Amino acid sequence: MVKRGKKYRDSFEEIKASDSYLPEAAVSLAKKTAKAAFDETVEVHIRTRADTRHADQLLRGVALLPHGLGKQIKVLVFAEGEAATIAEQSGADYVGAEDIAKKIEDGWVDFDLAIATRDMMGKIGKLGRVLGKRGLMPNPKTGTVVQEAQDIPQAIEDARKGRVEYRMDRTGIIHAPLGKISFEVNALMENMSTLMSEVSKNRPSGVKGQFVKSIVLATTMGPGIPIDVTAALSLEVD
Repeated sequence: MVKRGKKYRDSFEEIKASDSYLPEAAVSLAKKTAKAAFDETVEVHIRTRADTRHADQLLRGVALLPHGLGKQIKVLVFAEGEAATIAEQSGADYVGAEDIAKKIEDGWVDFDLAIATRDMMGKIGKLGRVLGKRGLMPNPKTGTVVQEAQDIPQAIEDARKGRVEYRMDRTGIIHAPLGKISFEVNALMENMSTLMSEVSKNRPSGVKGQFVKSIVLATTMGPGIPIDVTAALSLEVD
């Protein structure tokens, strides 16, 4: 059994594990019970009824959180020529092609999100084994492969706004950040509403009946707070 610290135990005692909290109450309780000495991340964990052995029950998507994630996002753009110039002018932290690919092969991954122009995908395909397991490989399904150079500024802007890529793990659970514990309750609620709306809208066609089984809110160092599923799925985006 894992031995928990006193701060964790104190926080756990304030949570009624048998209850399912309304979303706003859960967020307020997370803020109250966050006791770490740093600005913890607030995370949501959504357990679904999906069987991830079937392709038509998988879910992967992107949500643009209105209040961001409370961190500076380092953006890398794989591009050449005019596209590289546009990426630099649009504020990308790193821009390159084979030179950047070589650095990554040698172990460099000091960035949070990678964008690529369509023509670069053939040249960086070999990076899949490095970037794929970190969730950093550009992918058309998540909007990180742009069709035209003129699409780069919007892709970078979306990344800066609080772009969250959500996907199921092999047990059918979606894990996603909602922001920092220092955020106001309303900001975290609006971020949660956006995420839940995206998950509901994009539920896999292969899952019959109720899609979401349970939802838990937690901070980086804190215990899980169960959320009422019906209430969470009913959240509306303003």
